[in-house]
Amino acid sequence: MASLLLRGLRSAGRLAFSYNSTPSPVVFPLHRWHFPSASPFRHFSAASVSPVFTADAAAAGSSLDPSRLRNVAVIAHVDHGKTTLMDRLLRQCGADIPHERAMDSISLERERGITIASKVTSITWNDIELNMVDTPGHADFGGEVERVVGMVEGAVLVVDAGEGPLAQTKFVLAKALKYGLRPILLLNKVDRPSVSEETCNEVESLVFDLFANLGATEEQLDFPVLYASAKEGWASLTYTKTPADVNRNMSALLNAIIQHVPSPSANLDAPFQMLVSMMERDFYLGRILTGRVSSGVIHVGDRIHGLRCTSGVEKIDEGKVTKLMKKKGTNVVPIDSAGAGDIISIAGLASPSIGHTVANVEVMTALPTVELDPPTISMTFSVNDSPLAGHDGTHLTGGKIGDRLVAEAETNLAINVIPGASESFEVQGRGELQLGILIENMRREGFELSVSPPRVMYKTENGEKLEPVEEVTIEVNEEHVGLVMEALSHRRGEVVDMGPVPGNVGRTRMSLTCPSRGLVGYRSVFSTDTRGSGFMHRAFLSKFVNPVRTKELTNIRAPGKDENVRLSPPRLMTLEEAIGYVASDELIEVTPKVIRLRKRYLDANKRKMMRNKPKD
Repeated sequence: MASLLLRGLRSAGRLAFSYNSTPSPVVFPLHRWHFPSASPFRHFSAASVSPVFTADAAAAGSSLDPSRLRNVAVIAHVDHGKTTLMDRLLRQCGADIPHERAMDSISLERERGITIASKVTSITWNDIELNMVDTPGHADFGGEVERVVGMVEGAVLVVDAGEGPLAQTKFVLAKALKYGLRPILLLNKVDRPSVSEETCNEVESLVFDLFANLGATEEQLDFPVLYASAKEGWASLTYTKTPADVNRNMSALLNAIIQHVPSPSANLDAPFQMLVSMMERDFYLGRILTGRVSSGVIHVGDRIHGLRCTSGVEKIDEGKVTKLMKKKGTNVVPIDSAGAGDIISIAGLASPSIGHTVANVEVMTALPTVELDPPTISMTFSVNDSPLAGHDGTHLTGGKIGDRLVAEAETNLAINVIPGASESFEVQGRGELQLGILIENMRREGFELSVSPPRVMYKTENGEKLEPVEEVTIEVNEEHVGLVMEALSHRRGEVVDMGPVPGNVGRTRMSLTCPSRGLVGYRSVFSTDTRGSGFMHRAFLSKFVNPVRTKELTNIRAPGKDENVRLSPPRLMTLEEAIGYVASDELIEVTPKVIRLRKRYLDANKRKMMRNKPKD
């Protein structure tokens, strides 16, 4: 009887009980409370119930009122403080954070201190649900920014108040402006001794110029400015280094988001449609598809199907919603329904992936897909056929390697996988770091494989051969400027701008353009030349025609070149160093325990034969 009554009350969503000191019943929403199993149903008291965060979150997530939603992306250059800022916002809104950099859930992210994949979570502030998207700041992971910026109506542009806007700042801002977003400028790290009000004003002017150069509208140029120290956990509407204790929190930023970011324009009466922007796999639920609901309402149990655009609209899968979920703080909570404008996760379909449309079964119209910048380099992944093959790894065959790469391409739109001959696969990506992260993940999963040196991807337009050119920002001590400029001049780098770093005596900042092929393997050389004191950031600029310069020949022979024979000690290389060091006739042998360099052709006679073969 008690269980029947409890089920009835649960379905009604309310529970009434009386305190001894209260003559009339006190009514509480049932979803806010947890009932201990040790308490009999007839003996409830105020002490026997306790709030549950996840259930409350489920109720908030199931709201169908678009005016209570704000969808915001946090975008910035690498190391400007996005992930630390997200930690502070989560804490401000009551989320339980187990450790610093809580949004960096991948082990490599925590080890290297960078964000690799975009993540979405939601927090509640003043009865408004804020769907926050944390994005990577490194240029190699720019595809993560491109595929999620269409999910939001606003963005928080985080800029280091000491460094100012850098190469990736321009990239992420251009994507935000392209989608019509009106960013909120947050000058971070104002607590540093080198940062003054004059420095902040100068950085604000630089950001304004950047907005104007990228074609921002008048409304976008009228961006609000806030000052913050994410490390200390506060934001302010005016410049300060020591806010009052009552203002040492993130309230100013949260209120600015609610005020300046519009709520999503959504039609709840239209049929359900959602563009998939993220995808992950679960052992029990299968594919979990995450995206922003474009229109309509979705419930658990609804019939849905997946659509994709090829030459026309193609239906790829049909099923029913087995589970709806929403990220709340650092937890994933189930919800019963969701409406247009909200960012949710759906389980129930086996085939759709990123860029596909999930909709009600009566809908046969696909949503427009995300436009991504083209990949710039490629590497060939193949089966390890060296004499030491099979000693360390558990996944050795071409089939397993191919399945793993195809699965990666499904979740990462910035990577293309093209099958090649003899169990090899050409993997195209944005840069050495992106492909190096993929290789490192595979070797940790037990894969053995051989990897070719990175090759630049050329493009032919109107009979002209074009190659990718990158924008490079470098900041070094003055004594290292000569070494860096000499090294980059040999790599076809051209200086665009050069000057002192504001607030940093003895530091010089240079902006250059350089072909992608010239930057392969340069990062380790740069660290050595600058004794680890400099930093370098790259971002894809465009593709140009690079004229071939012939080598100037002389009849002078260098004396003593053939007499000196020195044996160098063996080099212990990391994966990134090996990618930059490997020669064109070599491969990188990657196993779970070892990284080796080896010749592509193990037979000496075949090496001689292939050496005389004309190159492409």
